Amino acid sequence: MTIFKSRRDFLIASASIAGAAGLGLGPSAVFAQDSQWPAKPIRIVVPFPAGSITDAMARLLADDLSKTLGQPVIVENKGGANGSIGAAEVARSAPDGYTLLATNSSSITVNPLVYKNSPYKSTDFAPITLVLDAPFIVNVNAEWAKKHSINSIKDLTTFAKIHPSELTYGSGGMGNLAHLAYAMLSNEVGFKATHVPYKAGSQASTAAMSGEVNTLFDTLTSIPQVKAGKLKALAVTSQQRLAQLPEVPTIAEAGFPNIAVTFWLGLLAPAKTPPEIIEKLYERSKQAMSVPAANKALSAQGTIAMVGPSDFAERIANETKQLAEVVKRENITLD
Repeated sequence: MTIFKSRRDFLIASASIAGAAGLGLGPSAVFAQDSQWPAKPIRIVVPFPAGSITDAMARLLADDLSKTLGQPVIVENKGGANGSIGAAEVARSAPDGYTLLATNSSSITVNPLVYKNSPYKSTDFAPITLVLDAPFIVNVNAEWAKKHSINSIKDLTTFAKIHPSELTYGSGGMGNLAHLAYAMLSNEVGFKATHVPYKAGSQASTAAMSGEVNTLFDTLTSIPQVKAGKLKALAVTSQQRLAQLPEVPTIAEAGFPNIAVTFWLGLLAPAKTPPEIIEKLYERSKQAMSVPAANKALSAQGTIAMVGPSDFAERIANETKQLAEVVKRENITLD
């Protein structure tokens, strides 16, 4: 038995033992020590401004998680660089379950591929759950479609092959997911089209309505314009037809099954976060999205998915591989 001559000696020895033990602790051991997780407030970083659909999802989750976990869950907006600034902060955070990331597919699968000096990669995160899966609508300017008898994607691609310099498509910016999706389509079919990047997807949609561009991969927010006859929907990139546009075929039905690109929103943590915490967050998030008010608030934007950690991780890996081929082929690079 060691006998300490003073309280000071005891404290020094205790600190040394704790420090040495801590060097060998892995995430599971940390979780075992902190079996009362969560023992303090949790942050959900949203790498986009307040008011975005990603922000709305995060706040719905935070409200319910704070009740079920018994700790405050605080949403912090840290926008900039198309979601890279906030995502990078979470990637660098301790993997202890107290800092999470609510974000979209572009910030996780696209940004690390298109930015020269991306501060993170998709594997720097531990997927918790995919919350919302939103398909694109392949829209064209309605008057232009009528003039050129464009009633399907095959009509569109035939026109593009005959008039290679006349087809233009918009997106929310160079390297945007909608840009990459259209590039996938043009490469799949073998036609050329001129890309016109805008600062936001909403601006690209407005440009398509005015005839400034012919076509684009649009979001579900364009459905009212489709119903009003300003845009003509040729296909949707979901596996099933949309209830709001039952007459519009899926892109697979239209003959292009390899272009199943959708825009997702999800919840992630830093890599190496203990699986026990990831699973608990997934179960609580699933419970949060089962609340009718939360479900209704997001379902207008897409399909509530609630895909679990392993399937979500596989989705991110497959999507990253698919988009990497497009980025390389199109030589897309951003500073």
